[in-house]
Amino acid sequence: MTAALSIRDLRVELGQSRNHRTEVVKGISLDLVPGRIQGLAGESGSGKSMTAMAILGLLPAGGTASGSIVLGGDTELVGMAGSAYRRVRGKRIGMVFQDPSASLHPQITVGSQLADGMRAHLGLSRSAARAKAAELLALVRVPNPEEALQKYPHQFSGGQRQRIAIAIALACEPEVLLADEPTTALDVTVQAGILHLLRDLATERDLAVLLVTHDLGVMSAVADEVAVMRGGLIVEAGSRRQIFQDPQHAYTRELLDAMPDAQDSLVDEPGSGAGSDVDPEETR
Repeated sequence: MTAALSIRDLRVELGQSRNHRTEVVKGISLDLVPGRIQGLAGESGSGKSMTAMAILGLLPAGGTASGSIVLGGDTELVGMAGSAYRRVRGKRIGMVFQDPSASLHPQITVGSQLADGMRAHLGLSRSAARAKAAELLALVRVPNPEEALQKYPHQFSGGQRQRIAIAIALACEPEVLLADEPTTALDVTVQAGILHLLRDLATERDLAVLLVTHDLGVMSAVADEVAVMRGGLIVEAGSRRQIFQDPQHAYTRELLDAMPDAQDSLVDEPGSGAGSDVDPEETR
């Protein structure tokens, strides 16, 4: 199967001065496959989030990427001009960030935030965009979608806001979804609902997902494949089963040993259908 996104020898350097630059991603290779969730795990500073930012072309000022990032088998993203990148972001690559409160505009209704991207990227009319926005909210299991369109982000729970952020990321039917620590700000029970939603969306929409997290407990819930990063390098990669049952690298074993027992409640077999559950906080 052709990779939805293929990364080869990706290197990322940060720093404003030529004499004071730091290589934070040191030549990694990774393939994101339609219908599957690729986990990217590691501690803070390992380079995993910077990898996601390089894919989006959103490196900090002075940051540079080299190597190759090919989208859809034919579109090279490294070196792409900013105007062209803006047509890729949101349309072909969706992004879900850690804190939905920061990624959603507090003074714009949920309906407008969903519709604006579709009108810009897909050329939909106002009425067509609104109808699709309601469908997307239903897809991510936000209760009463038509009513929700008229509300503002602060009127929703944290889990519901993250579902709305996922709906926005999916609005233009991207080939790839990047999720950077999407459950860190949520309690464990709500985390499970969001993770299983991502699992179901990947399967049902043939979506290639990159799940970035420091938490292997989160990874164990939904990832098909897992790559472990440390110091800008991928030190181990393999299937979910291989990484969790037969880790080969000492650092991977350290991460597994540090998993709290509480994470056991998240663990489930991919595709189990658990994503159909409603988060408890959303029934209050």
